[in-house]
Amino acid sequence: MACTVRQTEKPELKDPVLLEGLPGIGLVANIAVAYLIRKLDAKLFAEVKAASFPDMSITDKGGSLKSPFCHMYYHKADSMCSRDLILLYGNTQALTRRGQYELCGCILDTAKSHGCRYVITLGGYRPGRKVSGPTLYYAASDLETAHEAANLGAQKLGGQIYGVAGLLVGLAALREMKGFCLLAETQGTSLDVEAARAVLKAISEPLGLRLNLEDLRDAEELADFLSPFDFGTLAKEQRNEEPKPDWFI
Repeated sequence: MACTVRQTEKPELKDPVLLEGLPGIGLVANIAVAYLIRKLDAKLFAEVKAASFPDMSITDKGGSLKSPFCHMYYHKADSMCSRDLILLYGNTQALTRRGQYELCGCILDTAKSHGCRYVITLGGYRPGRKVSGPTLYYAASDLETAHEAANLGAQKLGGQIYGVAGLLVGLAALREMKGFCLLAETQGTSLDVEAARAVLKAISEPLGLRLNLEDLRDAEELADFLSPFDFGTLAKEQRNEEPKPDWFI
């Protein structure tokens, strides 16, 4: 098993947008998509499993075990102004480069099978200096989509984007899909609700979402969702098996 998908439902969606929310710097994408899942009452329809996920489970406060997962939810537009959504949420990314490619390919193929042609990935960006506010940055699959992302008030990002946030957009073009990555500046040392609010505010209008983001006050309210795996707890020999970045955007 490299990567498998188990679908519990096959929703009929109209030109949905895939919105990514896997763990990374400041858990910005995690917080944003967890908030949307609850706010929109999105429905779980698929689970993605990969052999490159961490080979362990984590005990929660109640004593039960949580295993690595990536879930896909859907939300059907409730007006002519909004878009159908596929919301990707999970508590881990793949641990190897090959695993990341397999995971992203599986996610994109599943989304495309439901009519998806547009991808938005979210994340935090650590600039290496003190952050005074969540300035937004973008990178896109093509020049036309880059213009759309720039209109959200984001600046062009130079450099590398590691992990799912970069790969999903990069591999989308191979499947005749478009998209962009939207990153918010963050110190990256703790859960960054302000950065999550900034990316949500930016994408709300183009997605036709009417959100009162004032009720996104505390990430602790999303504690049941926000439980990413600690990559640093892996056995030393497993970490050395294949070099990987010490952070994901």
